Amino acid sequence: MPSEEVKKRFSIESESSSIENPTKITKTVVVEEEGEEDTQFSDEEEEELQNPQITNNNPRMQRYLVAFEYHGGKFFGSQQQAVRRTVIGVLQEAFRRFVGQPVKIISSSRTDAGVHALSNVCHVDVERISKRRPGEVLPPYEPEVVRNAVNHYLLKYEGDVAVVDVRCIPADFHARHRALERTYFYRILSGPEPLSTFERGRAWHVEEELDIVAIQKACRVLVGDHDFSSFRGTGCQAKSPIKTLTELSVTEVASTPYFPSKVERDQANPMEQDPIVSSSTSGIDVTCKVPISIKDKLGGFDAAFGEEFGRRKVHRCYVITARARSFLYHQVRLLVGVLKAAGTGEITTSDVERILNAKTVTATSAMAPAHGLYLGRVKYKLP
Repeated sequence: MPSEEVKKRFSIESESSSIENPTKITKTVVVEEEGEEDTQFSDEEEEELQNPQITNNNPRMQRYLVAFEYHGGKFFGSQQQAVRRTVIGVLQEAFRRFVGQPVKIISSSRTDAGVHALSNVCHVDVERISKRRPGEVLPPYEPEVVRNAVNHYLLKYEGDVAVVDVRCIPADFHARHRALERTYFYRILSGPEPLSTFERGRAWHVEEELDIVAIQKACRVLVGDHDFSSFRGTGCQAKSPIKTLTELSVTEVASTPYFPSKVERDQANPMEQDPIVSSSTSGIDVTCKVPISIKDKLGGFDAAFGEEFGRRKVHRCYVITARARSFLYHQVRLLVGVLKAAGTGEITTSDVERILNAKTVTATSAMAPAHGLYLGRVKYKLP
């Protein structure tokens, strides 16, 4: 616990009417300085502003570890705010409706407006009280009951948050302090074609062609132990800019949503047979499919038969993965901004080294937008 309270002021970036064009509002918060190395304002996961209750001393309470996913497009960040819609605010309301009384949710990671999560994690203490006999305490809910019930109420709030997994944990298990590692993914769609309606708000559209080899070289410069002051967002309250980036990599993957072409369907279903009218007695002749080359599979075969009309050209999709115990504020998005610049040829590998050694955020390329970022996983050693 801290020896004294220290008041700190900082700015929280939040959206007003547009996720892609956020406006900034300034909010003053009283923060209690903590002695633990873990208690820092992290990347897209600023740490808890208020000193959290680490241990639940009420024996009638059951603490649950909850993994949840969300599309960040309609949220003003994950952490609860007084007026605006947030992920934790919606999740707490769903729990309140399920349990019948207010609950306090402590999340492992805080994300900015527009950032998504494949699996964020929180803990919550729940006391199961009989609704028929008020005051009578019942045995704790089974995790599966919690997941199904909370998801039932979340569907009433636009369905852009869902509980993925629930587990009973000891009263002293803390979702943030016990986190061993966090993994973020960043999706980039490359190509001159306008972005698909189904991809808007889910990836960063870069019109230029990207050189994946150049990005990989830049990753090798940045991975490991470094002073990441050049990738530290304004207002970051971390005690030290030195972080260990366990992984920084880029992978080209299939663009999604993805639906198989006729050629792919035929190759995946070799027993499927097309009826062809013939002069046989049965009137039907059955023929086997001829294997199609990979080049044809990517569209050339269909185009040769005049089936290109109405087909959207597919973007190349790259996923940048960043893995570490914790991150500086906006660190991942600033890293992605530099990697994108390396991929388009705006900067060289030597420039990446220069930016890292400059130890000032003013030397860094433009920060990547929030809507391409996904919190992928929070790792624990579970009891």
